[in-house]
This record gives sequence, C-alpha cells and structure tokens, in this order.
Amino acid sequence: MQPLPSIPTTLFEATEQAKTAVQAAIQDGYNRIQVEMVIPELKHQPIAQQFLDIFGEQQFKVLFPDAGAAALARRDWENPDFTIRGLGELAEPVEPDDDAYLVVNPSAIEVAAVESLCNQAGDRPVILLNPQLEDVAIVGIGYAARQLRERFLSQIESCYYLRSLDAAALYRCYPHPWQVWREIAPDQYEWMVDFPQRPSGEDIDRILYAADHRSPASTDPSALDPKGQTGSQTGSQTGSQTDSQTGRRKKGLFAELQQFIRALTQ
Repeated sequence: MQPLPSIPTTLFEATEQAKTAVQAAIQDGYNRIQVEMVIPELKHQPIAQQFLDIFGEQQFKVLFPDAGAAALARRDWENPDFTIRGLGELAEPVEPDDDAYLVVNPSAIEVAAVESLCNQAGDRPVILLNPQLEDVAIVGIGYAARQLRERFLSQIESCYYLRSLDAAALYRCYPHPWQVWREIAPDQYEWMVDFPQRPSGEDIDRILYAADHRSPASTDPSALDPKGQTGSQTGSQTGSQTDSQTGRRKKGLFAELQQFIRALTQ
C-alpha cells in the first residue's frame, strides 16, 4: 500500500506529486489522464517542462493550444528533438511510432481537437495538463454538451487535483481518494475527510459547516462522513487511516505556492 499523500507546500512539490500520480495511473491502465492545479497566475510552460522526464526514452509529442505557444516552448526549451506543436498545426498528429502525448492547457475551444487526438491515439496515453475543456459559454449546457460529457469528458481520469477554496482546499493524488483540507489559521491547513469521488460544492459546504458548528469535544475529522454527518459508518470505516492523518497540518500552503510562481515569472 502506498503511503498517504500530504498536501504540497510548493509548486515544485505539487508537480512532482502530479508526475507520480500520472505514472501510477498509466501503470494501472488509464490512458486518458488529466492533471489540474487550479492556482491563479500559474505559468503552464514551466510545469510542462518539469513533466518531460516521465516519458523516458519513449517517443512523445507535446501539444499546445496554438502555434504561438508551441513556438515559445521550442525556443525556451532550446529546440529539443521531440515534437512540440500547436493542436491545429499537424495534419496527422498521431503517428504509428508515437508512444504518448502531453497536451498543455487546452481550452474548450480546442475540445474537438483534443477528442479527435484521443480517438486516434487508441490505447496510448494522452495526458492533459491543466485543461479547461468545460467552459459553459463555449461547450453549452444542452443536449450537445451532455453528449460531449458522456462521450468524452467523463472518460478522463482526474489523477491529480489541487484547488484553493474559501477557507479550505480540495486535493486528490491518484491512487488515493479526494480529500478536503480545512484552513485553521492563515495559510495553515489540516486534513478533514476523504471522498471516493470528486465532491460537489454542496458536499464541501456541508463538511465545512459541520466542522464549524460541531461541539468543541468533537475535534476528530474521522467523525465526519462525506455528507457532513457525525458518528457515521463512513467515519468509522476510515478510522484507521484517520488515526495517521488526524492533526496533520501544512503551513504556508498557497502562500508558498504564490511565492514560487512569482519566482518563476521574474
């Protein structure tokens, strides 16, 4: 059994965790994988560069939303010997000798191109780094949007996720479950509860509300289940892992991430 992950304190640590999660998901047979680090002002190109070593000796392509972003990456990465192109640049983006694909920050505008790439790739891994494929203004909310989600978007495994919420953080590092961490002091967080699937905003609100309004004597996060109730069966089932996590705190979480981002952009 792999050790339970701990929420990262730097962008470098988050990216290293994400790389490990991607490799674990690929080993378990997933081939449509996404990594999401929802951090303001995040620069995607340096994160993508940090991901390159997971491919080893494989033949792979790195695809950006457009030709301009791809050209900047080629320049900054000193024209490496692997393919770096925009999603619309290649008439045949998938070739027989390809082993894998890294798609960097595709938006809903590129969703058709990304879906086509995945269909052509077959069993070969396609890794989506910080995708934004579900913009309602572009994808819509009607029948066509529902078909897109059922046909394609729902097939993507979210193997790494990190997002700051109001007084909390949502975190997932494959193969471990989704986790809610609560801010207990400025930039200081503690683990609260696990979810087997990505929790909704309402789920998270219930958890945080229950934590804020429970009695002082009830301070063990294992008393909360994913529906925000105390003393539940779910809480007792996760007690063994909670014992190792109770009181786990991370200081300077998103403050340190922002400092790292500023350092990258200087």
